[in-house]
Amino acid sequence: MRDSEIVEILKKEDEEYRKFDKEHRSLEERLAEIDKKKYLTSGEEVERKSIQKQKLARKDKMAEIVREYKNKLKV
Repeated sequence: MRDSEIVEILKKEDEEYRKFDKEHRSLEERLAEIDKKKYLTSGEEVERKSIQKQKLARKDKMAEIVREYKNKLKV
């Protein structure tokens, strides 16, 4: 089973995955808003870095959930 298929299943069946996915998309939108600006204040720079780290943490957690699902299929 491909990862994309597993992701679709998890989006339907796994509340934790949906939560991380929703948060990741929300952070992506905020980052896009910040990136539209030509110049960033030092506060915005800090916020941008923080959002990037949060986004990566969500993505890592979603990847972990996909790996766990794959391992369950192998058993």
